[in-house]
Amino acid sequence: MVAFSLAAYEAFLTGHDDTPIVMLNLLRFEPEGGRDRYLRYISMAKPILERFGARILFGGNGLPVLTEGEAQAWDAIVLVQYPRRSAFNDMVADPEYQKAFQVGSSAIADIVLQPFERDSHIN
Repeated sequence: MVAFSLAAYEAFLTGHDDTPIVMLNLLRFEPEGGRDRYLRYISMAKPILERFGARILFGGNGLPVLTEGEAQAWDAIVLVQYPRRSAFNDMVADPEYQKAFQVGSSAIADIVLQPFERDSHIN
């Protein structure tokens, strides 16, 4: 199930809108056909992402977790770069994206969406 935290989303949108952000997508698929539906979503979403100046930086399948403790394994990860926070917001509101989103959300059993901004001290 994909649902935004309204408070977190509003706080995200009030941040500086002059730098790119990278959205971390940690994905756990529905057992019955979730991965296939997600791949269909990706093919629908790619041209929409491009329209908003966004691009997929990395997508990959999860391997076994190497650390001990409470960590849970994820089926896949996708990193998407947006030119600005507002580009993400505009894309989410786009009617064509909303159609693709229905396919994507039907594929997801669990998801973490977390935006990141560049830290010049790290790279």
